[in-house]
Amino acid sequence: MDGLSAVQSRIAEIQARFQPSVATASASSAWAAAAGAAGLTGSSAVGTVATGAATASEGAVVTEAQKYLGVPYLWGGTDPRKGLDCSGFTKLVFGNLGIELPRTSSQQATAGKAVPSLASARPGDLVFFDNSSSRAGIDHVGIYLGNGQMIAAPQAGETVKIQAVGNPTVIRRVLPEAAVPAAAPAAAGTLAGVPYADLFQRAAGRHGVDASLLAAVAQQESGFDTAAVSPAGAQGLMQFMPATAKGLGVNAFDPSSAVDGAARYLGSLTRQFGSTELALAAYNAGPGTVSRYGGIPPYPETQNYVRSVMSKAEAYR
Repeated sequence: MDGLSAVQSRIAEIQARFQPSVATASASSAWAAAAGAAGLTGSSAVGTVATGAATASEGAVVTEAQKYLGVPYLWGGTDPRKGLDCSGFTKLVFGNLGIELPRTSSQQATAGKAVPSLASARPGDLVFFDNSSSRAGIDHVGIYLGNGQMIAAPQAGETVKIQAVGNPTVIRRVLPEAAVPAAAPAAAGTLAGVPYADLFQRAAGRHGVDASLLAAVAQQESGFDTAAVSPAGAQGLMQFMPATAKGLGVNAFDPSSAVDGAARYLGSLTRQFGSTELALAAYNAGPGTVSRYGGIPPYPETQNYVRSVMSKAEAYR
């Protein structure tokens, strides 16, 4: 039996003995003793990055994460002898491999490099979710394992476990580039392989808007579907509302017209509000809403929209 199998076998034994009362203080003490015996001592001072070269790779992340299967969820937890919360778990795993992450899931969602979609995700990528309707923004994180699965510390009453990944709001890659299998390189600035790349590049040149941003908006809005119509009535590749399209002189279902109109509109919004983020918020919620709130409005949909489009644009660059 190899080392990982021995640890997992030990965890299974521990769970069988203590799982029924894992929420109690006595069970927490029992878990701490058993976890120590299994070698899952971790460190409460997990903010220190290991000196020297990092040992992280896709396989190393997956193996390290699986060591903590069965550890109880504990809000604010960073020590596996007591319990882990979702971001405490991810911080511990990557910290053990020499990669420092911020403490909370919302902070971790800005680390590393954006991954545009689950189809592009690799084992070891961080997957983030906005699960709470009571407050806006990222509130959960897990580690992608591949094949539609992730490992995470889900919530109170549960343990670190493998589960279906679902639909992440944000995906980030924090592994060193050398640790990720190389893909066929795309020429810089060409958006190689992206649908309608030539339209994005030409419109970007005409109106001074980043072609990567235009591609990201199209992916976010319609998934590059020129015939898309939303439940609210937004139309085409760039999802213009009919009144907006009419005001811009745009045929929403003609990709060339829609992309050119989106570039003009985003350029105008950027000049009006002074930042790409506010321009995206206005594209999603309307310029009047951004003006009324003096910034990105406190709508989870709009806040997630801005975050997601910016991440996609970064990944295309």
